[in-house]
Amino acid sequence: MPATSVPPDRSAPLADATWPEVDGARPGVAVPVGSVEQHGPHLPLDTDTRIATAVAERLPGLVAAPAIAYGASGEHEGFAGTVSIGSDTLRSVIVEYGRSACRWAPRVLFVNGHGGNAPALAEAVALLRYEGRDAAWLPCAVPGGDAHAGRTETSLLLHLSPGDVRSDRLECGNVRPISALMPELRSGGVASVSANGVLGDPTGASAEEGARVFEQMCARAADAVHRWAADDRGMLR
Repeated sequence: MPATSVPPDRSAPLADATWPEVDGARPGVAVPVGSVEQHGPHLPLDTDTRIATAVAERLPGLVAAPAIAYGASGEHEGFAGTVSIGSDTLRSVIVEYGRSACRWAPRVLFVNGHGGNAPALAEAVALLRYEGRDAAWLPCAVPGGDAHAGRTETSLLLHLSPGDVRSDRLECGNVRPISALMPELRSGGVASVSANGVLGDPTGASAEEGARVFEQMCARAADAVHRWAADDRGMLR
């Protein structure tokens, strides 16, 4: 029986494929980039990775790769469980990943689930593009969403991984605008502005809201992939 190919018109897990299947299809790759960091007393440490992975699996014409699960999370190191590899290391990982994957993949898209990864991604992808590789990145952004472990992320997890949300531990965090918190965040990290690690109020979160937000997020990401138009930082618009 001839080997089957990774379908080019829908996402499929790269980890489940064999090399002849990948060689026959030569698919573009969607790489989730997440973090291991505190998300308040109610969400798992890999929240960002879960969200980025779920989005990557929905992108048209790309195969979802195993996640780069550690990121630049120094602002959360005041809380147990956080593991940050820093921006310099993350940048190097992204560059080497792109150089390797582009030996067989026509394009590579890094799907970012953690805002703190953005500077490293922008620098790494800009270098990959300068070297002639068709690399790009996009954020799992929610316009109007709260900053961290609040209603937005909690709703998303209630939709994507409801059994892993500690709903009996939901509590409000610091609800001041992120712009007002930024000076303190830069100097002292999240712990300096929120004792429980939450920036926002998760108490009104729901799976229904999470489903709506997730579908909107995936639609925006799919539209960006269809256009494949990157800005000067390599981010898809």
